[in-house]
Amino acid sequence: MKIVVNRCYGGFGLNDEAFEKYLEYKGINFVKSDGKSPFGTYHYYDDEDSLLSYWDIPRDDPILIKVVEELGDKANSWASDLEIVEIPDDIEWGIEEYDGKEWVAEAHRTW
Repeated sequence: MKIVVNRCYGGFGLNDEAFEKYLEYKGINFVKSDGKSPFGTYHYYDDEDSLLSYWDIPRDDPILIKVVEELGDKANSWASDLEIVEIPDDIEWGIEEYDGKEWVAEAHRTW
């Protein structure tokens, strides 16, 4: 199984090109804001009522994997360094992080 993680401090993110390619591959029609917000560009469903976010993408999504493989470093946002990690298919996993720097951890019980 392949999983996308962020390998630097800052946090998971896709740049506009990568996120738009992801949306196109998924067949999601979107509208892009004019980019004049102090926080940059926003992407909305084509009705402009609902914001789209790359934070909602499952990290094992085959389309996300495809985009990161195709674009490589060009998929990174200003605060990310994306890497694809491969783990055995039968593992229950989660993403752990410290200040945005991530790793894949096998799920287990804690008390």
